[in-house]
Amino acid sequence: MKNKSLLCAVSLLTTGLLVLLMSFIITPKHITLYLAGDSTLSQKEIKAYPETGWGMPFKVFFDSTVTVKNIAKNGRSTKTFIKEGLWATITDSLKEGDYVLIQFGHNDEVPTKASYTTATDFTANLQRFIRDVTAKNAKPVLITPAARRKFNFAGQIEDTHELYAALVRKVAEEQHVPLIDLSKKSMALLQQFGPENSKMLFNHLAPGENPNYPEGKMDDTHFNELGARKMAEIVLTEIRSLKLDLANRIVSPKIK
Repeated sequence: MKNKSLLCAVSLLTTGLLVLLMSFIITPKHITLYLAGDSTLSQKEIKAYPETGWGMPFKVFFDSTVTVKNIAKNGRSTKTFIKEGLWATITDSLKEGDYVLIQFGHNDEVPTKASYTTATDFTANLQRFIRDVTAKNAKPVLITPAARRKFNFAGQIEDTHELYAALVRKVAEEQHVPLIDLSKKSMALLQQFGPENSKMLFNHLAPGENPNYPEGKMDDTHFNELGARKMAEIVLTEIRSLKLDLANRIVSPKIK
């Protein structure tokens, strides 16, 4: 009788240990990570290479439990992203636990563009994005616009997104939403490279260097492959710093 009781106790203990072990090795729920924004992170056509959006290398840093969907498009602002139905393609598909990384400002801030969005409307659009995402029990993350390559005569990087980046920071603070300050971080990176070497991060090409740009290109807004990789690494580093649970799904090479 004692042996039988002992066997039952061992069996229960073994079962409990197996259940506990399984709880640690169960694969996390699959999620989708959406990227909403403009040309600095969008997927490029072959005819635009070596121009590269930072969303392109970004997607390879996650394990199989994450699908990255890059909905960003060239020339879009918060206004046109909504108007053209791009935002709806995200909200119509959002599931609980998904993430939406939102980076706008480049096109919102230019008064001569049809995409121009006033500061008031820009703020309202960001607030709408947050409401729409949280309504689906998904997770919004606001990102300030990536820096342009613009140095003054003293060799100091200039902030070309000062107003609209500040609006993103303000909305993130007021709405208690995670913020990745790509504007500040990328400005620091460009300053580190300096006025001349920072050209290596952008779509700068001499005439005849690339068949897509036979007459050359001097673009201080859009990145090449190296620049896009550097921007993606900044975003990944900040995801870790914010301690988002998304960070647990980042795979090697690890970003410190």
